[in-house]
Amino acid sequence: MLFDQDGVLIDSEGAWDAARRAIVAENGGHWKPAATRAMMGMSAPEWSRYLHDELGVALEPREISDRVVAHLLAGYRRALPLIPGAVAAVKRIAARWPVALASSANREVIDAVLAGSGLTGVFGATVAGEEVANGKPAPDIYLQAAHRLGVDPVRSAAVEDSTNGLRAAAAAGTLVVAFPNREFPPEPAALELASVVLDSLDELSPELLERR
Repeated sequence: MLFDQDGVLIDSEGAWDAARRAIVAENGGHWKPAATRAMMGMSAPEWSRYLHDELGVALEPREISDRVVAHLLAGYRRALPLIPGAVAAVKRIAARWPVALASSANREVIDAVLAGSGLTGVFGATVAGEEVANGKPAPDIYLQAAHRLGVDPVRSAAVEDSTNGLRAAAAAGTLVVAFPNREFPPEPAALELASVVLDSLDELSPELLERR
């Protein structure tokens, strides 16, 4: 079983958005209305280049990434925005099958979230966005997560919340489980790729998936 992190385990899209907006505002950039959705699912190299190239941030992409992550982690140290039922859902699934995390977030963000949630030892593999060639909606991160876990992606399921994430999971050949992001809902066409749509993570169980 493969899990996304942002929007599935933690309610973080707003936090990422605020961190990026702050760096744009502090460094001579100009925010665009479409920027938030455009960056959902992008890896760190991709969204930092987007801030530089499209939003006019006067820093090199690596510096942009470092500053955004520092801003984000400062907030997480104050309060980690875990989604209700997330930790229990991961442990419930992990009791039956191996689990991996496939997140577009930076490695240091993933490590901080896993440590803060107590899930560090639960996932058999984790993949960060910068560790694959292409971010979501490309399937790279899910294919790599399945590879590291030693499972066939076609015999796996992936839990996703966003348009690009749902498309990535489908492109990798997994059974797609949608937990739609309430703040930034996925496009209807992407949601149609899901075999299961959850209203709550409390619904996620081995029994539910075995019926699919």
